[in-house]
Parts: sequence; C-alpha cells; structure tokens
Amino acid sequence: MRPLHVISATLLCFTASLALAESPEQAIRSSLKAIQPDLEIQTFVASPLPGIHEAHLSGGRVLYFSDDGRHMLQGYLFDFKDGKAVNLTEQIKNRAVAKELNAVPVSDMVVFSPEKPKTHITVFTDPDCGFCQKLHEEVPALNKAGIEVRYMAFPRQGAGSAAYNTLVSVWCADDRRSAMNKAKSREALAPANCENPVDEQLALGEVFGIQGTPAIVLADGTMISGYRPAAELAKIALSVK
Repeated sequence: MRPLHVISATLLCFTASLALAESPEQAIRSSLKAIQPDLEIQTFVASPLPGIHEAHLSGGRVLYFSDDGRHMLQGYLFDFKDGKAVNLTEQIKNRAVAKELNAVPVSDMVVFSPEKPKTHITVFTDPDCGFCQKLHEEVPALNKAGIEVRYMAFPRQGAGSAAYNTLVSVWCADDRRSAMNKAKSREALAPANCENPVDEQLALGEVFGIQGTPAIVLADGTMISGYRPAAELAKIALSVK
C-alpha cells in the first residue's frame, strides 16, 4: 500500500495541473488571438453538441470550436426535431441583428409610419438602386397594412460615391422624408452636410454581411435580401412573433 502522504502529494499535483490547464474559452480565445488579435468575441457559450463551443461575433456571426481550440467550423448547425430542421445558427444571428438594430436610435433613421404600427421593418437602402425605388413606391401600401418602414443608409459604392452624398443630403435635410421621396424619384437634392449617421449605418450593414440593396430586416432580425412586392412582404412581416 502506498503511503498516505505520497497519495496526497499525487492528488495535489493532479489538481494543480487541472488548475493550470486552459478552459475551453481560454483555449479558443488563444487560438483566435494568434490568427486575428482584434477579433472580438461578444458571447461565448457551449453549443448543443457535446465538446463544441460557440463564439458569437458582432453582426450575429457564429464560429464553432472544439473544446481544445484546435478545430473550428463555420456554417449552419441544425436541430432535427419533430420532423423539422431548425437552423440554430440562423436563430442566433437573427437575435443578434435585432439586438444591434434596436440599439440604433430611431431618430437616426428615416421613418415612414402609420398612426398605429403593428410591426416594423428596417431597410438598408441606396437611392440609385432600381429595386429600392420600386420598394419605396410601395411604402404607402406597407403603411396601410400596419408596417412601419425604417430606412438606414447603405450606399453600395461606399463613402464619397454619388449615392453616399445623396444620402448625406437626405439625412441633413430639414424634412428627411420629403428628401427621401425626392431621392427615390431621382430628383435633384440641394447638397447638405451635417453630423450624420451614414458612415455608421454603412459600417453596420457591412458587419451584417449586406452586399446588395434593398436589404430588409424584419422585427425579429430575419434578413430578406432583395425586393419583395408589398403584399408578400407585409404577410411575412406581420407573421413575425
């Protein structure tokens, strides 16, 4: 039989080694820091899969890691339950997008709203986009259906482009809605400049992975890429819980 003091010393060394071992979060953060030091993890949680952790990044992006931080997966995680496939990754993204959009003051947007809205959509828009103009023509129909339309700026050609300058003029106008109506009708706007959120909204859209316009975000964070007719869009928007 081994002496008690030897067993105690062995246990002490084993406990110390566990204390020094990296936790899954520490291991994964170390791996990410080595390849991209400025990558910020907003939330870190265990995934539904044993041995896999989720790193939630800005804009609803999700990375999946092995507990030791050595292996990474990027893609969709589905839950097959009751004969249905539920996209868990998409749910995480939608919640994150909704949270980040809700943090943007409505006063920083150009809003077209009915008297008593039932829900809202947020539209990242470019005044030179043909389908954005088509969607804008249907804003009255969307309002009539009880949907508030919140516009955010997304000049596809970036800062300094003609669309960017037009959007700055819209946001700096005394009457933003009237200016937006003119911009969508391709009417000339009086150039204006002021402190405005166009750059911030463009950057946020890029974080969300938006590449084209109109990019429509429902109240729950679900993103719809491209134009949808008012009747179809209203049905989808009003179905959000």
